[in-house]
Amino acid sequence: MELLRFTTAGSVDDGKSTLIGRLLYDSKSIFEDQLEAVKRASIRKGNEQINLALLTDGLRAEREQGITIDVAYRYFATPKRKFIIADTPGHVQYTRNMVTGASTANAAIILIDARNGVTEQTYRHSYIASLLQIPHLIVCVNKMDLVDYKEEVYEEIKEQFTAFAAKLAVKDIRYVPISALYGDNVVKQTTNMPWYEGGTLRYILENIHIGSDLNHIDPRFPVQYVIRPQSDKYHDYRGYAGRVAGGVFRKGDKVMILPSGFVTTIESIDVFEKELDEAYPPMSVTLRLSDDLDISRGDMIIKENNVPQIDQNLDVMICWMSEKPLSPGTKYYLKHITQDVRCLIKGIKYKVDVNTLKRIIDGQELKMNEIARVSLRTTKPLFFDSYRKNRQTGSLILIEEGTNNTVGVGMIV
Repeated sequence: MELLRFTTAGSVDDGKSTLIGRLLYDSKSIFEDQLEAVKRASIRKGNEQINLALLTDGLRAEREQGITIDVAYRYFATPKRKFIIADTPGHVQYTRNMVTGASTANAAIILIDARNGVTEQTYRHSYIASLLQIPHLIVCVNKMDLVDYKEEVYEEIKEQFTAFAAKLAVKDIRYVPISALYGDNVVKQTTNMPWYEGGTLRYILENIHIGSDLNHIDPRFPVQYVIRPQSDKYHDYRGYAGRVAGGVFRKGDKVMILPSGFVTTIESIDVFEKELDEAYPPMSVTLRLSDDLDISRGDMIIKENNVPQIDQNLDVMICWMSEKPLSPGTKYYLKHITQDVRCLIKGIKYKVDVNTLKRIIDGQELKMNEIARVSLRTTKPLFFDSYRKNRQTGSLILIEEGTNNTVGVGMIV
């Protein structure tokens, strides 16, 4: 079955956790004991009905304050698809948590409170979704029950968001009016909004086409591990294990190895004890080559006529995650796919005001939850594509040398 990863984003109290709870509840994806625990917690809090937000808000601080702090992952399946949900926080100070949860998503649900319309936080979350190149946005106008299910309220918000979205790099935007509290248009079609002729949220999630979201054009195979069993059965076996990051590799293809530039041929594509005819993203396979070459972790197998960028100087959009600010001249460990190198921050070109999308020229330092375009230099060349072209080969993380903490995530420009 196909797997769809999606994230929720929206302002505080827009109903993200309630929506996910409703989606799980109406899809019958909750165990009886979970439901009983949520019922008991709802009674303790004095709620008149089941508080479905408690299905995802697991931390005590989240339940006490009624907010989401950490990213909560939930899994469910329908007859058509499997889903992984990342329930991300809406607060400004948890921007880094939202970036973490959204980094692998195929789709983002942007929640808007029908009473408040498009707010600054809506702009911020939509920009981050666009920056992370999430291919599909589903704009859910929630709490329609509190505006008497009026069509004009929904249309006005839709118009507002469409005008803003023209500045974003998102190809597919869909709109749906819902009430997460009462389940209108979440899993079941509602009779309260006869003017809405589109599908429910679950229908949209089940039918979004995600097959073409990954890059199937530029062949990229970062080597993770060299397999040499040296057993009686596999005495001369030498395979290169990894996950296909782009393009399609077939048995018999002529390939080039980076950084050496040697050219060879794919002899077989192995998965456990069987051979495949081809491999494509996001498959994890072992490639056997016709020549014995010096290939190790961090090298990349590509096609001769389709070479990635090879450089030590990079321009990167970075979301900063550490309380200790980033400043020019600082050194970090950099992890890019299977390569680990050291790097030097050369300068901060500009910061982005994520509420207005304006550029702020301030090269002094980058504080936690801020996003900026940064130039850096690595100790050895990386093989990369721009993040817009390939999310796998265009992303990296920065790690603090002393603590080994991940302090920043970057998208190569």
